[in-house]
Amino acid sequence: MGLFDKFKGEFIDVVEWLDNTQDTMVYRFERYNNELKHGAQLTVRPGQVAVLVNEGNLVADLFNPGRHELTTSNMPIMTTLNSWKYGFNSPFKAEVYFFNMKEFVDMKWGVKEPVYYTDPRFGIDIEARAFGTYSFKFKDPKMFLERFSATNGVYPTDYITGQLRSILVMEFTDKLNESGIPANKLAGNLKELSDILHPMINASIEAKYGLTLPTFLVESISLTEEDKRRLKMISEKMALGDSSTFVQQDLLDSMKISAKQGGGNPGVDMLGMMMGMNMMNQNNNPQQMNKGSMPPPLPVAAYFVAVNGQQTGPFDVNQLSQFAAQGQFTAKSMVWKSGMPAWALAEQIPELSAIFNNTPPPIPPPIPQS
Repeated sequence: MGLFDKFKGEFIDVVEWLDNTQDTMVYRFERYNNELKHGAQLTVRPGQVAVLVNEGNLVADLFNPGRHELTTSNMPIMTTLNSWKYGFNSPFKAEVYFFNMKEFVDMKWGVKEPVYYTDPRFGIDIEARAFGTYSFKFKDPKMFLERFSATNGVYPTDYITGQLRSILVMEFTDKLNESGIPANKLAGNLKELSDILHPMINASIEAKYGLTLPTFLVESISLTEEDKRRLKMISEKMALGDSSTFVQQDLLDSMKISAKQGGGNPGVDMLGMMMGMNMMNQNNNPQQMNKGSMPPPLPVAAYFVAVNGQQTGPFDVNQLSQFAAQGQFTAKSMVWKSGMPAWALAEQIPELSAIFNNTPPPIPPPIPQS
């Protein structure tokens, strides 16, 4: 070997990562000014993959375990991005990220605040808390770099698990509602719950973040005492064949509690209350809805009410009087009944305007005692 060959050999870079940690997920190979020599030797050890990132954070070529010489022949994406011509042999700027492809196990997840879950049997919202464990590993390193900022030189598990836990809680909430699992089967069938949710959550994680979850376990799930009481009462009513009526009453009770606490949207509360009252009336008068036959004509005094762009009803004058007393039905409410050419304000209907004329004014404050 001549002197020139000796100097030439000293200029060839060696790019590798010797991992001496147990929790490093991603390591960025540090180089001055990020310059690599054409022909640099890239060593990717078993259990690793390496990804080249071009200037501008454009993720380029991926290298599997083995020894690779960085030339235009095995960097097709980098070559295309930089429009390198045949025979290119100048230093080039790029970042090299090494990914630890092992499975990271015994990770914890849990919901800090209760998540809302709709019981598919009764259609009521309940609050649930859940905790468990999971493991994860890389499925698509290039996607991971594109989705997560590639600004850190080292990604330990602590860096990503906080974000990953937030993602898992979000996915858990969505997929729990999609699963259709009754609330009474949640706590007593954790393995079944885990088996149902795991593939659903994993598919979303893989598609969005380039990670995969070999395991996902729900180890504990609990409901509030109030929700347990509600579900027990509904189940008892269901055994007596009266569950539909009870569910509607439960809806009304919940809205009354929300109103007392100052929560909820008035228009939405009105819509829910009117729909609930209407469904309760239907349940209490089954003779009016015979299976296989058309419903009887509506009475002349039955009015439909427009709430938030939706049609509710029909309601008779007595029911509308109750709504007016509760402030849910006003003179400006739009109404319609059979025979009317179009919707009209309630105050324009003589028999309805009497409702508001008969409503007593607010009680004045007490007179101070002298």
